[in-house]
Amino acid sequence: MKKIIALFLCLISAVSTLVGCSVNVKDKTDFGKLKIVTTIFPIYDWVKNIAGDKADVSMLLSNGVDIHSFQPSAQDIVKISNCDMFIYVGGESDSWVEDALKEKINKNLIAVNLMDVLKKDIKREELKDGMQSEESADSEIEYDEHIWLSLRNAENACTHICGKLSELDSKGKKSYEKNTEEYKRKLSELDKKFIDAVKKSKTKTMVFGDRFPLRYFIEDYKLNYYAAFVGCSAETEASFKTIAFLAGKVDEYKLNAIYKIETSDGKIAETIKNNTKTKNQKILTFDSMQSVNSNDVKNKTTYIKIMEKNLDVVKKGIQ
Repeated sequence: MKKIIALFLCLISAVSTLVGCSVNVKDKTDFGKLKIVTTIFPIYDWVKNIAGDKADVSMLLSNGVDIHSFQPSAQDIVKISNCDMFIYVGGESDSWVEDALKEKINKNLIAVNLMDVLKKDIKREELKDGMQSEESADSEIEYDEHIWLSLRNAENACTHICGKLSELDSKGKKSYEKNTEEYKRKLSELDKKFIDAVKKSKTKTMVFGDRFPLRYFIEDYKLNYYAAFVGCSAETEASFKTIAFLAGKVDEYKLNAIYKIETSDGKIAETIKNNTKTKNQKILTFDSMQSVNSNDVKNKTTYIKIMEKNLDVVKKGIQ
């Protein structure tokens, strides 16, 4: 991402010049709705629940591209520069946002960086025993940007988004607040189900034969974990040492499942399984929502539905 910032500066300037000649920045949508642009699906779905029919909400990563490899198009930049509110995660993967916002056409645009909003709850990526460290890793501190995998972060983010929407549309404040409280109630109820599941579980340990974007989730429920890679590391191959370590942990804790995330082919998890004593573990997929696309949205996929499926998956692995 950092290598293309200079190109973005030129692109953004060119787009702004062209669009500035033809767009009235005071215009909303055809029906006078607020125009809200989000980067990823979880944020999109939160806003849809809060805003209801009072806003035209869109997400940039609608074609299933992973957040870590996303590069905005000229059309994306136009959409951002002309909206009323732009909401993004704010992690390393969003390093392009700062330059995009410098050339915004709508000077009243409200930009919401959720990692700033959740600042006191942001966690560093963690290199645990057995993890395959990246060869290029240095001493630079990296923070886990997968904030949406915490239902509690989701509640706090929704409260902030509601406030910002009310700033833009004071007439809709009561509606936003009502919708937010109802949605937060659903998030809280699901959170309690996770708490209950962990409380009833035989084991409190999960092994991921994969990248590990679940730091917030694990800490919410005080679970122990082991994984092949830190965060969403660019590494794709795990060493024999890492495989053997994780297989040993599966044996040690007598685990009946090994986890992977939805973007993985599962090969590492299968290799770990084949190196355990029993070789009979289930390979379960935890959906980290990093590749949800527009077709999924059309098929009524929601943030809560995905987290409910994750609840079932967690139950199967820690029962």
